Amino acid sequence: MLEIEELHVRYGGIAALRGISLSVAEKKIVSLLGANGAGKSTTVRAVSGIVPISSGNVAFKGRSLRGLPPHEIQRLGLVHVPEGRKIFANLTVRENLVMGAYNNQDKDDVTTKMTRVFSTFPRLETRARQLGGTLSGGEQQMLAIGRALMSSPKLLMMDEPSLGLAPLVTAEVFRVIEEIRSEGITIFLIEQNADAALKIADYAYLLETGSVVLEGSGMELLDNPKVREAYLGEAARL
Repeated sequence: MLEIEELHVRYGGIAALRGISLSVAEKKIVSLLGANGAGKSTTVRAVSGIVPISSGNVAFKGRSLRGLPPHEIQRLGLVHVPEGRKIFANLTVRENLVMGAYNNQDKDDVTTKMTRVFSTFPRLETRARQLGGTLSGGEQQMLAIGRALMSSPKLLMMDEPSLGLAPLVTAEVFRVIEEIRSEGITIFLIEQNADAALKIADYAYLLETGSVVLEGSGMELLDNPKVREAYLGEAARL
């Protein structure tokens, strides 16, 4: 569904991505793991059209995305939930969700989608009139995911959805990710929380200093000694 081939991205004289290649199969959860500065967020921003590609290609359902602006990429069904949530703090929860469906002129369909989001995140419904900036970190992450679902994604790219969240909230977010996949939406999950990400991933890639150094099923990487030592720690479950 998503194919990244020999992707290079540079920031001035600094190589952020060094020819990475990976694929995301339809209706699967594919995780991209790595430490801070490995190039994870750069990868998803290049796919989204936010940062320019130096060389290589990104294709979605067989169509090259290189050179397309972010709004056109989103219209194709490839939707980005950014790191740090990036909700509209001065808009209400309901207004944030409506913004996620800004391309949809069918008011009944927008209402149906909002009802579905509230079913997935009941807490958002109780706070529908509350300003986004007054929500807790976990609620803001739910809102960011809900806003993305309003645009009817075919592939949802999620950049560090557990960042800064308490363990119980993180567990709820990952439960929702699995639920979204069960509805037929493909997930490209960018995460530092290797343990949680690998437990739900069908396939995973490990990124170090802009290069893919390891790949395999989620369970294969979860059991890999290199991954366990560097990213899971001694307390990780075998």
